Amino acid sequence: MRHTMMALFPAFAETTSNEVEDASKELDWLNNKSFRAGNALSLHSRFLEEKESREGSSAEEEKIQVEEDNVPPQKKKKKSEKKRKKKKKHKKKSGRCSDSSGSDSETIYPSDLKREEEADRSQVAPLASRFSWLDDVQLTTEHPFCVDRKPDSANWTYKSLYRGDVARYKRKGCSLVGLDPRRQGVSWDESESNKKQKGGGKNKAADRYFSTVSRQLLRSKSAVPTLPIPECSDVISSISFLPLGDDEGDNKGGETGDRVQTSSVNPLGVYDSSTALWLQGKGQRDQTEQQKRDVQTGQSTVLMSRRTEEFNRRLREQPADTQLWIKFIQYQDELSSTEFGGEEEQQGSDSTECRKSSYRAVLEKKLSIAERAVDTNPGCIALQLERLRICQELWEPSVLAKEWKKLVFLHPNSAPLWREYLLFTQSYFSNFTVSKVNSAYGKCLSTLSSVRDGSMVSHPALPGIEEDMLDIFSQQCHFLRQSGHSEKAISLFQAMIDFTFYKPDSVRKLSTKQQMEFFEPFWDSGEARVGEFGARGWKTWMLQQERGGWLQPNADDEEEEEEDEEEVKDRGLPRGTVWLDVESSREAAHWLPWRPDKAKGQSEEDCEDPDRQVLFDDIGPSLICLSSPELQLRLLLHFLSFLGLPVDSVLSPAPCRPSLLLENLSLLTQGNELQRPLTSHSLPDPGVNSVGHMTTLQGTRKWVGLGKQGERFVTSVFNMVQPVLPPHHRAILSLSWIQYEKLKVLRCLRSGNKKRLRSQGKSSKRVAKRLLKETDNRSSLVLWREYAHLEWMLGNLDEARKVFSTATAIGGTKGLNSPTLCELCQLWSQLEVEEGAGVQGGGLTDVTASPAVLVLTRLAEGTSSSSSSSSQSLSPVSILKARRSYEQVLTAGLSALDQVPNNPQTNRKGQEDLLGEKLRLGGLVGCYALFQYLTVGIQAANAVYSQARERMEELHGTLTLDKQFNSNEEPNLGSSDARNSAVDSSHTGRLYVDKLASECQVLAVQQAALLRYHNSISVFPLATLRQMLTSGLSSWPSSAPLWSIYVQVENRYHSAGRARRFFHSVTRDNSSVVPRLFAILAEQQRKQLVDAAQRSCCHDATLPLLPENGLSNRIRGLFESAIDTEMGARCPLVWRMYMHFLVSEGKVDKAKGIFYKALQNIPWAKGLYMDAVQLFPDHLQECVDLMTEKELRVRLPLEELDILLED
Repeated sequence: MRHTMMALFPAFAETTSNEVEDASKELDWLNNKSFRAGNALSLHSRFLEEKESREGSSAEEEKIQVEEDNVPPQKKKKKSEKKRKKKKKHKKKSGRCSDSSGSDSETIYPSDLKREEEADRSQVAPLASRFSWLDDVQLTTEHPFCVDRKPDSANWTYKSLYRGDVARYKRKGCSLVGLDPRRQGVSWDESESNKKQKGGGKNKAADRYFSTVSRQLLRSKSAVPTLPIPECSDVISSISFLPLGDDEGDNKGGETGDRVQTSSVNPLGVYDSSTALWLQGKGQRDQTEQQKRDVQTGQSTVLMSRRTEEFNRRLREQPADTQLWIKFIQYQDELSSTEFGGEEEQQGSDSTECRKSSYRAVLEKKLSIAERAVDTNPGCIALQLERLRICQELWEPSVLAKEWKKLVFLHPNSAPLWREYLLFTQSYFSNFTVSKVNSAYGKCLSTLSSVRDGSMVSHPALPGIEEDMLDIFSQQCHFLRQSGHSEKAISLFQAMIDFTFYKPDSVRKLSTKQQMEFFEPFWDSGEARVGEFGARGWKTWMLQQERGGWLQPNADDEEEEEEDEEEVKDRGLPRGTVWLDVESSREAAHWLPWRPDKAKGQSEEDCEDPDRQVLFDDIGPSLICLSSPELQLRLLLHFLSFLGLPVDSVLSPAPCRPSLLLENLSLLTQGNELQRPLTSHSLPDPGVNSVGHMTTLQGTRKWVGLGKQGERFVTSVFNMVQPVLPPHHRAILSLSWIQYEKLKVLRCLRSGNKKRLRSQGKSSKRVAKRLLKETDNRSSLVLWREYAHLEWMLGNLDEARKVFSTATAIGGTKGLNSPTLCELCQLWSQLEVEEGAGVQGGGLTDVTASPAVLVLTRLAEGTSSSSSSSSQSLSPVSILKARRSYEQVLTAGLSALDQVPNNPQTNRKGQEDLLGEKLRLGGLVGCYALFQYLTVGIQAANAVYSQARERMEELHGTLTLDKQFNSNEEPNLGSSDARNSAVDSSHTGRLYVDKLASECQVLAVQQAALLRYHNSISVFPLATLRQMLTSGLSSWPSSAPLWSIYVQVENRYHSAGRARRFFHSVTRDNSSVVPRLFAILAEQQRKQLVDAAQRSCCHDATLPLLPENGLSNRIRGLFESAIDTEMGARCPLVWRMYMHFLVSEGKVDKAKGIFYKALQNIPWAKGLYMDAVQLFPDHLQECVDLMTEKELRVRLPLEELDILLED
């Protein structure tokens, strides 16, 4: 048998084959006669190098080696030689070795290595053709170079050299040339390779504080209580700071002295033990991590357990305390954040499931607490609502809807509960249709009417039920307008005005349901309604029906048919753009309900669009009875505001959720007129679209008003309603009408269309003069003021000064005691200051020649100012007397504020002073401040505003607390008379508080406007204006004019940190959506400035994509935080702005996701669908189908659009 014997060291001997014949020849293999000591070391090193290069080869080369095993021996030998040469040229200098060994087929023999070495020495590659190692090149030249003519595309792609091509070096020593070793030095940080850092050795860099691992570790540990554990009485009100006081400070000082001994390093005893040891150069005894963790966990566990025990103890003692139950429910979130950690630190699928399970566990725990609270207090609506809010994230929508229906069935007399139910119904996307929500509104109002009339004996009427019913009715009308059904909303208001002001005397004592049965024949009779030509009212119609009726009069010849314009003006536009134009134009033209004209022989079948007709079944259940004259006036003001007319926000407050109505960018852009810095906020824009203005977010109005047909409708409403109102209510409506005419002129001024401005000015002046000719309005200084301002806006300054002079003469000698005269003179003087651009440094060189000072001085003297005031001059003595008069009257007015709430019956003739004569200090304070500004300086004017605002805001805070206290005691009233008197007093007190708040906001806006004006014309420290704005906005965070001024001031400077901190502090403590919208606006304006600056830096090259500066992510974060709030999620303006911003950033897919997310919260907003059509033109069919499915008003079906495009 033959055995193949290998040498002990295969690399140094060839394989020999021999037979083992006897035992004496077994050791002959140790005698290698061909062994030479000279070549042993060189061959051994060559073997190791070849082995290293073979192990470091790529997978592709290994594949080539496998393929070479199947080729003939000659080709295999040539390829192996070429590969060995290539490996030798690119050998590596590292000393790493591998444990893997080659197979027998890869054995390298010494003879092969020797022959390869001789061949390599005989062949030297030229330098210009390829790279070679310098050690292998035998050249005598001192500067060897090589030229590489082959370009490397990686350098162009990655904009930098490959890291493997950069030479590495080892530093010798830690010194640096040029440094003084005695005073200077360099700290060298040895960098580790990424592979070594991932290994987790001792040299691994520590995680930074913001890393995911550190945040997760921080949240996983229980919070260390840095404060002393409070007593049981203070456990519930957890505070994050130490309360400082004299008694507490003494006690704490004593405790500190007992705990820490004084020494040379701690003479006052204010340092703790660890700090004192550190000052001595000593250290504390080391504690193990487990001991530290036990201490921290023990302290936090004690604190949380004590708080939970205190909650349970107090709830056992006071089970009827609903606010304590709600605090305990909210406390579970704080407890869960300590136990489970923050959501943002947990990543991965396992942690996500853990977070979801922990969140669901907390919800179930909160639900169990809420159910126990409801069982204890079954009549508390707040606890029922809190329970349903928790159930929204746990239950299916169908189950939740059944629970809501059950709840409103058990509490049919609770208006707040009905509001929440209606909001849930119109936000429930999967089951939402306009008809279902409209029926829910009708059921709500009919049920509350039965409770009010006493028909529902099981549930008594709660205080203020009529006011709540009116708010729900107004909310229903706005819901129909936002969904596109403006005809139904107008019909609701028409029916309510007839049902309220023209009710026959014979049906007044009947119930609401019985009155509706008498009202239905009138509605279906075809008789003209409110706002239509020939309307006489329900009462006159019933009297005439008893006498046998009357003949229908012929149509007036003055009514002319409007010429039909071609709806599609450009058929070359995209299909979605054409649909938007026609849809918005039809909305603007056809918002009135269609009525058949019997004089022309029309019938109901002649209507091209059946949705323009409104049946009684759509509006009948929503009719309510209003017995209070104030609520009847509020109904009219709601209707005028619905039509787009300016109204008093105090007499016509917005519904309980004003964010539902915000959908116009005018809320954020008001007050930007540089030509009118002092008077630009006289007509604040509420940000609510008027009827007929249904378009995209950035769409423009078709008309400045309501169109020719709409203006006739408004005029008919005023002419019909004013005769049935008391005189002081007629004055309020006349003021609203003339302000509407002024608003239309202002819109023409902003558009820059001179022809339209001229025609609109003529018609507005005609309306104003007609109002002033009426007997009741001839002495109304309010209307004279508005007419003079209208003339001034039209550029007729001399005519305006004559009107102002005539009005001051009508005011007589009342002087500063007349609030209306003060407001008139304030507007006059402000317009004079704006007109006279020569004011520098707070006043003219000759104050006595200023027209504004003359007007204000004549007001203080009680004399009228003539129209030629610019040519008159004053004496310094009269100015001093005027200042003294202003000071005395203002002091008396501020001191009289406390007496008004105590005597609500003092002005019973004027219905508790509807206009708030004693509260109208805005004109007086404004005149005094402007007088001081023109005669003394800005500091004196600022002092006047600060004094008045401080006193009025202090009184407002006191009255607000008293109102809350009284509202908590109202349910304890027993008799009906006591309840009625309480309702009357609460209504009067609420009206007083609202008026006081309105005056405070007016003063704050006036002060900010004056300070900004002075800052624009002279040198003035900005800190004063900033301080005033921050104090005002902290008190009134929902004031849009104040926020507008604040954003304009802060965006002039590049430092955004102060504004961001202030926005965060306000939004953290306030649920209003207004500050969040202005925070987004400020960041968007800042981004525009930064983008413009980045574009201007590259004049020679365009920037297709601007570098990321972080503002986009910040704006998205602000949008997300806004829609996470309850108010922001129901605000159409927030969602529409978010979609437009994402599309402007090029993130169309994310904008589509936001659109579908918005549908889950505001599916009734038609403007949202129109924005989607504009931003995503390819989804026109999908959006229209969705609107049709949800029964939103579609005035142009796509089939009709195709016909129009074909024509």
